[in-house]
Amino acid sequence: MMAKREQITIEAAGREVAFSNPGKVFFPEAGHTKLDLAKYYLAVADAACRHLRDRPTTLKRFVGGAAGDFFFQKRVPQGAPKWLQTTTVRFPSGRSATELCANDAAHLVWAVNLGVIDFNPWPVRRRDLDHPDELRVDLDPTPGASWNDVRQVALVAREVLSEHGLVGFPKTSGSRGIHVNVRIEPAHGFTEVRRAALALAREVERRVPKLATSKWWKEERHGVFVDYNQNARDRTVASAYSVRPVPDARVSCPLDWDEVPDAEPGDLRLDTVPGRLAAAGDSSAAIDDRSGSLESLLDLAARDEAEGLGDAPWPPHFRKQRGEPRRVQPSRARRR
Repeated sequence: MMAKREQITIEAAGREVAFSNPGKVFFPEAGHTKLDLAKYYLAVADAACRHLRDRPTTLKRFVGGAAGDFFFQKRVPQGAPKWLQTTTVRFPSGRSATELCANDAAHLVWAVNLGVIDFNPWPVRRRDLDHPDELRVDLDPTPGASWNDVRQVALVAREVLSEHGLVGFPKTSGSRGIHVNVRIEPAHGFTEVRRAALALAREVERRVPKLATSKWWKEERHGVFVDYNQNARDRTVASAYSVRPVPDARVSCPLDWDEVPDAEPGDLRLDTVPGRLAAAGDSSAAIDDRSGSLESLLDLAARDEAEGLGDAPWPPHFRKQRGEPRRVQPSRARRR
């Protein structure tokens, strides 16, 4: 006979949210339970929702905990509570999906109950799903790169952004990298935002060619990859204050720029970030007040293109784009 699942009720944002299996261990090495994860999100809800509010968000579900398998669920499941806020996004295939907009603590707890550990929002708001209001700089170290390399490249990215009139807000990725989120005026579509991100990546590479690369193919990369393709439509990254599915329950935690040179991602965890937030405040609190124009970066893209630097490869599931080089690994192309 199957044991009856334990169920409790959690009060969040003035609502009562049903919550099952609170004692289930989600992080075996650290010993954190599903309830510990929910309590974490309750503690950081205001700061976390600053980066999630009104954004379509894919559900990344770890029903067996962080050490188990996961799956992405674009569509909010049937039977969701009526108060749940959502928006419907449409894809080039013609299909659509009604996705979660995690607008308050109740939404966070509801998602954790489904096994969500980290939240993965789009860079758009539901009032305008075709024009991003966020450019994302994803600094992804190759296996040979050090954490110090990542920190140095982040500081160069800040310099480039500043020279083009933009303010970056850094955060640890919760793994080995750093993300820099940049609020932008929602004046351009995804293709142009990606074009600006590619220009930024190439400029960072020019300034520190031994540390950074904009090369898409892994066989050509070295150091820290500045992943411009995270700005393509339907690509998402873990949001600020998301717990990541790693053994020590690290958090993708916002930083002040003066913290970047000495920050250690292993210090920023489910059990430490709430205290840090309560004591020092949210390093990304001003992000919505610092929206900037992409025009200067797009001018840089135009200069690159005039000098012969065309488009760069897109992710494999995108259709071939105009001006995109052959989508084949360079070593394979040379053998033909």
